[in-house]
Amino acid sequence: MSVVKYCILISLLTAFVYSLTQKNESKNKNLHRDVMDVTPILEKAEKQLILQKLSAEKINRIPRTVTETGEIHWANSDFDWTEGFFPGSCWFIYESTKNEDWKVAAEKFQDLFETHKYITTNHDLGFVFNCSFGNGYRLTENEVFKQVLIEAANSLSTRFNSSVGCLKSWDVNNGWQSKRNWKFPVIIDNMMNLELLFKVSEITGNPKYKKIAITHANTTLANHFRENNSSYHVVDYDPKTGDVRSRQTAQGFADGSSWARGQAWGLYGYTVCYRYTKDMTYLEQAQKIAKYILHNNAIPKDGIPFWDYDADNIPNEPRDVSAAAITLSALIELDEYTSQSYLPTINKLIKSLASNDYTSPIGENQNFILMHSVGSIPHNAEIDVPLNYADYYYLEALVRYQNRYHIN
Repeated sequence: MSVVKYCILISLLTAFVYSLTQKNESKNKNLHRDVMDVTPILEKAEKQLILQKLSAEKINRIPRTVTETGEIHWANSDFDWTEGFFPGSCWFIYESTKNEDWKVAAEKFQDLFETHKYITTNHDLGFVFNCSFGNGYRLTENEVFKQVLIEAANSLSTRFNSSVGCLKSWDVNNGWQSKRNWKFPVIIDNMMNLELLFKVSEITGNPKYKKIAITHANTTLANHFRENNSSYHVVDYDPKTGDVRSRQTAQGFADGSSWARGQAWGLYGYTVCYRYTKDMTYLEQAQKIAKYILHNNAIPKDGIPFWDYDADNIPNEPRDVSAAAITLSALIELDEYTSQSYLPTINKLIKSLASNDYTSPIGENQNFILMHSVGSIPHNAEIDVPLNYADYYYLEALVRYQNRYHIN
């Protein structure tokens, strides 16, 4: 190559790199221009959570929701799938404020259920321990928290069936589940428990937990999703052959409907799978679910979904703020991995959730932050009430927003 041609080539490469740099700088400037300051929203949330913490400390119990008569409903002390969310919320406020009082509170409330790490009869150990001790370990690297996570992951792993390729969600020998003729039910919610397994493989260097998580994610991907990328709630398997026996719902409107929180669980779950594996299949699935959610005609203009996209009395159906909060948090992480910007939708959801329509006045709503969530309409449980996991994912989203877009 002649000196002249070499110089021309170098000039062209330099110009190309400069062009890319300018585009990225322009994108970052536009991004900064569109970013909100969520600090006042977090400060208001903290004021509400302070009052709830004071109530909880009086009786040393974990708040879950509000009863039909307006009284606070505390988490079941024997085992409650929501018990990890309140200490998790305390960890988020600690992360945002660096106020040691929140660290002390988080540790105090998660200690109430530490012994549940040995439970093998429930799949929700991921929710319970990753949201509490998991956030604690992320922020403090406390070795005691690490050991709790490992033990919880060991317990959760006992529910894995290699013939099915999934963790079993519900035992079917008692309760309402025993009346459904299920043998090995797997719910889309279970995607949320995989983060515990991924995390424990990462902190121990043992790949067995990650292998279980990946196998479960792949089996769910193969069997839970329809052509339009909406998800069934429950897929029941034959525990011996792994064959699909049925696809149904438990908390949605109908077997073939799109239960709003279920769609959010799927979005969040596959985003997490991509974080830990960098497998493009998971990223693509998360984007497909996001597209289904964000372009669904059943979603109201403010972005807060009805409890099921196919409920028969829309628009006179309850909204589910918990589904919106989970979606919001997932989108903030997904936005980091894709060239497509989800920021306009993220901003819209934050503005909606922070509005008087969905955020309760300080001192009201039994000191829960958000209003208008739905637990399970088919079970006539927790309808149009606050839920501790709606608050948790909302706070997670706000803290993620601060960290992602560098808001101080």
